[in-house]
Amino acid sequence: MTPDSLTGPFGKPGTRAPTAEQAARFDHSAIVQRGVPEPALMENAGRQAALIVEHLFPKGRVVAVVGSGNNGGDALVCLRALAAWGRSVAAIIVGKRPDPDPVLHDWDIPRSEFHRPGPGATGDPARMLAGAEVVVDGLLGTGIRGAPRTKHAAMIRAVNEGRGAVVSLDTPSGVDGTTGRVPGVAVRADATVAFGWPKLGTLLYPGRERSGRIVAVEIGFPPGGTANWPRLITPGWASRVLPRRPAATHKNEVGALAIVAGSAMPGAAVLAARCAFRCGAGLVRVCASGPVGEVIAEVPEAVFVDAADDRALREAVKRSDAVAIGPGLGTGGGARRQLGIALGARELRPAVIDADALTLLADGSWGDSGARGSGDGGIVVTPHPGEMARLMACTVAEVQNDRVANARRFAATRGAVTLLKGVPALVAEPGGGLMVSVQENPSELAVAGMGDVLTGALGSFLAQGIDPFRAGGLALHVTGRAASHARLGAALTPSDVVEAIPAVLAARGSGATDLPFPFVTFDQRRPG
Repeated sequence: MTPDSLTGPFGKPGTRAPTAEQAARFDHSAIVQRGVPEPALMENAGRQAALIVEHLFPKGRVVAVVGSGNNGGDALVCLRALAAWGRSVAAIIVGKRPDPDPVLHDWDIPRSEFHRPGPGATGDPARMLAGAEVVVDGLLGTGIRGAPRTKHAAMIRAVNEGRGAVVSLDTPSGVDGTTGRVPGVAVRADATVAFGWPKLGTLLYPGRERSGRIVAVEIGFPPGGTANWPRLITPGWASRVLPRRPAATHKNEVGALAIVAGSAMPGAAVLAARCAFRCGAGLVRVCASGPVGEVIAEVPEAVFVDAADDRALREAVKRSDAVAIGPGLGTGGGARRQLGIALGARELRPAVIDADALTLLADGSWGDSGARGSGDGGIVVTPHPGEMARLMACTVAEVQNDRVANARRFAATRGAVTLLKGVPALVAEPGGGLMVSVQENPSELAVAGMGDVLTGALGSFLAQGIDPFRAGGLALHVTGRAASHARLGAALTPSDVVEAIPAVLAARGSGATDLPFPFVTFDQRRPG
């Protein structure tokens, strides 16, 4: 395995994912306050989209469904460029646009209009799309709120029922660009070309499954103004943030981690410890009791500490740079005691709390446990949706209904960085910051023991001095990319992920894309 063979996604360091509102405000600011000509942005957007269409779908007639807003203008520029390059093109106008349209610059693009379906309709959308090998979706864009109106819904259904490949511009029509919700019908795109940045709603389900391959392109927006937007955990970002080990150092200077585990599932401690070493920790203490003491022999590099000895457990935590609590811990009285000792002894040391430790905290004892948040060195919690539901005293459906809001709310109220597992995984910090995982095959991680690997990675980065927010993002990147790199699909095991980590750590840069354009800033293939 070589760094060059690592699979996607591709993403440059500063890639963000604005909500629809953030994108609209930035667009307005760029034009009105910073003097970027609106026609220049539209020209760049349409031409970049045309280049992507020509590269991905180089043959056949291209038909664009064109709305009345700027998204429709982008689609017309895209058609004009393709026509200039020799492609057969046509436009279906859904809404009001001038005729001739000034964005076409006197190019004679075949045009038909669709006003309404049903009796007396001005056209059959399916017949209007007949013969299209590629459909460019410039119908609604990011501005949609609520379900599409009748005529737009009819056109969306026709696009979905057609045989041509579909390329959406910015956001598939019908997908909420902020939440990813689909309140009515939505285009099912083979690819989405995002202008400037991928919109947050296209990365969240169910919007993600409507977006296909997501390609973000630079179109001439000015720099700055994006610091508070959600950040994507891209290879480029991770390459800049990963810790570098100095040439002259020793084990006590590169990060010591204490893992507080239990005998409920002895293998959990082994996976966490092995991953912590692979991610660069210089010393790992496994604090456990019972059968774990025998199983930990599978990690001969680790130091075993008998967690039944309260004094030894407390000393192990105090001599470490960070603590990871939860793998196989159990939920009995002994586990609760070990949790309390570890949290009490950690003082200003950062900690990751996972698995059974979260269950122990979900019974209302959070405030009495010593699990204070970012003000005392930083805690990272890593719940899956079921654990989050218990922590928030709500249902799993309520958690999943708005994952972003719930992760942010819990982080703010508990003062703890919150890594909410799922698709996509999210990292929220108490101050409102958000990072979004962009791994292309998240289903590969749906195996028992993957959470213990994530805990080991996160604890390792904390011990090496990475702040809790970024450590959460790094742990997701390294373990997720290692899973993809192993190329084992449903046969993947947590041990396979651990063994693939060195190749991920050795990789540098923004990843790889087969799109030969310097203006591409992000490329995430369809999941699955």
